[in-house]
Amino acid sequence: MKRLDLLTPIGIIGGLAVFIFGVISETGLNGFVQFIDISSIIIVLGGVIAALFISFPLKEMKKMFVVIKQAFSHDDYNLRELIELFIRLSEKARREGLLSLEAEVEQLDDKFIKKGILLAIDGIEPDVVIEIMNADIAAMEERHRKGRSLLERAGEFAPAWGMIGTLIGLVLMLNDLNEPSSLGPKMAIALLTTLYGSLLANLFFNPMAAKLEEKTEKEVFTKQMIIEGIIGIQSGQNPKLLSEKLTAFISEQNKNEDDTQIEKKGA
Repeated sequence: MKRLDLLTPIGIIGGLAVFIFGVISETGLNGFVQFIDISSIIIVLGGVIAALFISFPLKEMKKMFVVIKQAFSHDDYNLRELIELFIRLSEKARREGLLSLEAEVEQLDDKFIKKGILLAIDGIEPDVVIEIMNADIAAMEERHRKGRSLLERAGEFAPAWGMIGTLIGLVLMLNDLNEPSSLGPKMAIALLTTLYGSLLANLFFNPMAAKLEEKTEKEVFTKQMIIEGIIGIQSGQNPKLLSEKLTAFISEQNKNEDDTQIEKKGA
C-alpha cells in the first residue's frame, strides 16, 4: 500500500523557506521581487526539458510525472507484520500441507508474495523459485533506475543551463557598456539563471533521485526477506527457526522501536 511521504514536501518547503528568508532578511519584501525573472526561468526550465527530450525517448519522458510522484510516496512495508504473516503461513503449511495455502494467497494484496507462494505450491524447485524471484527484483531495479535517471539527468542539466543563461546575459551586458549605470542590474539578472539552475538541481531533482534510490534499496532488501520466508515455508522449516531467520533482517533500531511500542501497549 502506498502512503504519502511527508518528508519530501517538508524538505522542499523548508528549502524554499530558507532561500526566501535569506533574501527577505537582507532586502525586504520589495527586494525579493528582484529575484524573480521570467526569461531566466524559461531559459532554465526550457533548456532542461529540451535536453531531456534529446536524451530520452518519448516513452520514457511520459513517465516523468509518475517518477516525481513516486518521490512523494512510499510503500508501507511493515517487516514485523511480514514476519508474522510468514510464521502463520508456515504453521498452516506444516499442519495441512502447501496446497492449503492457496486460499490464503488469494487474500494477499502483495503480488510478489503471492507469486512466490504460488510457485512453491506448484512444486517448483526452491533454486528455481529463488531464480525467478530474483529476476523480478532485477527487473524492478532496472525500471527504477530508468525512471530515476530522468531526475539525475535533469539535475545535471539544470546548473549547465543556468550557466548558459548567465552567459547570454553577460553577452547582452557587454554589448551595452555605454551605460555604466545599467551594468549592475543586468549582471544581477544574468546571475539569476545560475541561481535557478542550482536551486532546481539541489532542492528538487538530485534530492528526489536520491530519495528514489533509497526507496529502491529498501524495497530490494524487503523482497529478499520475502524470498527467505517463501523458501522457509516451502521447505517446511520450523516456524520458530523461520522467525529467528527473518528477524535478522530487522535492524537493531527497528527492534528497539518495536519493543518500545510493545511496552507502551502493555502499560
